[in-house]
Amino acid sequence: MGQPAYQSRRLQFASGAEVILQDDAVVATVLHAAPTDFAAHGFDLPEWIPGLNSGATLEDLKKAIDAPRYRTGMAFDMDGAYAVPNFKNNRGWNDPGNLLSITLTVEAPGRSCRPEDDNCPVCSDVLVRNSDSDGDQNGATGSATEGSAAGMDVERTIAALSSAVSAGLIKESLHWVPLADLRPLYASGLMERAESQLTCTQCRRIICLTLFRASAPTFVYAVMDEARRRPLEKIPPVEQWGDASRLAKDRKAMHYVDHHPSAWFLVEQQGELFLQARYWLNSMVDSDVLLRLEPDELEAYRSGGKDFLSDLAQRIDKSRPHTEESPYFHRDLYRGPDSAALAKSFAAAIVNHTWIAEQRRRP
Repeated sequence: MGQPAYQSRRLQFASGAEVILQDDAVVATVLHAAPTDFAAHGFDLPEWIPGLNSGATLEDLKKAIDAPRYRTGMAFDMDGAYAVPNFKNNRGWNDPGNLLSITLTVEAPGRSCRPEDDNCPVCSDVLVRNSDSDGDQNGATGSATEGSAAGMDVERTIAALSSAVSAGLIKESLHWVPLADLRPLYASGLMERAESQLTCTQCRRIICLTLFRASAPTFVYAVMDEARRRPLEKIPPVEQWGDASRLAKDRKAMHYVDHHPSAWFLVEQQGELFLQARYWLNSMVDSDVLLRLEPDELEAYRSGGKDFLSDLAQRIDKSRPHTEESPYFHRDLYRGPDSAALAKSFAAAIVNHTWIAEQRRRP
C-alpha cells in the first residue's frame, strides 16, 4: 500500500510479444514490431491486426485498428482498453519503419505511469525496501523516525534519491518540500504530510515521497497531471523546525516579502530586494526577469509601495526585456552565470505563495 508494485516481471516470447505483470497481475501486453534481444524478427503484426506490417505509420494504424483516437497522445480507445503505438525517438510516426511496438493496456494513457517504465534504468531502484534477518523483503512496519515504514527504508531511500539528484539523473521539484528538509519537517510534527517530488530524466515519471504525521510514508510514481493534483500544505518557517546549520543557511537565503498575482514577486536577501516580474513574449508565451532593485527604485518603493512595483512590472513588460534594446535586458539576473542557483533560491522563497500552492491547499 502506498508503494509501487512489489515485483514487476516480464514474460518475453520469441514471437515478439511481451507480457508485463505487477505482483503477478497482468497490466500490459507489448507487441514489438521491431527486433529485440528476445525476438529476432519482431511480432508478426498482420497475424493479430490485418493490414499492418512492421513498416506501418500512424495513418496505417488508424485504418487497420478502426477505433477512435484517445483524447491525448497517439493512443486508440478500444472500448475499455487502449492500444498505444510507440515510434522511434517518439517521432517520425508518418515515416515507414519507425514503429517500434504497440502496447495494449486497460489504463488510460496519461492518467497513470506506463507499465514499460517499471524497469527504468534510472529510477526503478531508488526505492529501498527493508529486509528481514534472512535477507527477504517482508514489508516490515516501523516509524519514519526509525527510518522504516511499511516495507520502505525511508532514510536509505532519501539517500538514494539525493545521490541520483546530485548525478543529474533525477530533477527535484522546486515547488515542493526540498528533499533535504523532508525528514526534519516530518520530525517536527508541524505538517500533516510533507512531500518531495522528483522527476526522472529518463522515463519522466514523477516520484512522490510523502511522510505523514499519523500514518506510514508512501512512495508513488505518478504522471504530471496526477502529481500536480496532490495536496501541498504550507511549509512552516524554518525557525520552527530547523537545526543550527539549517538556520544559518536560511539567514543567507532569499525570503518572501510580497507579490501581486500573475505580475510580480518581491523577495529579500541579506538587506537587498529582488523583483521577479512577468512579461509576455507573445499572446501565448510568458517568461520572467529577476532584477536587483537599484537605489532610486528602492526609494520609490518605500514611498509608493505595491503600486510602484506594479507600475515597474508594467514598464518592464512593455520594454520587451528579452531584447537588448530594453534597459532591463542586461539587468536580468536570470541571464547571468548564476541563473540556475538564483531560480532555485527564488522558488524556495515563494513556495508557499504561488498560485499552484494556493490551489493545492484548497479543500
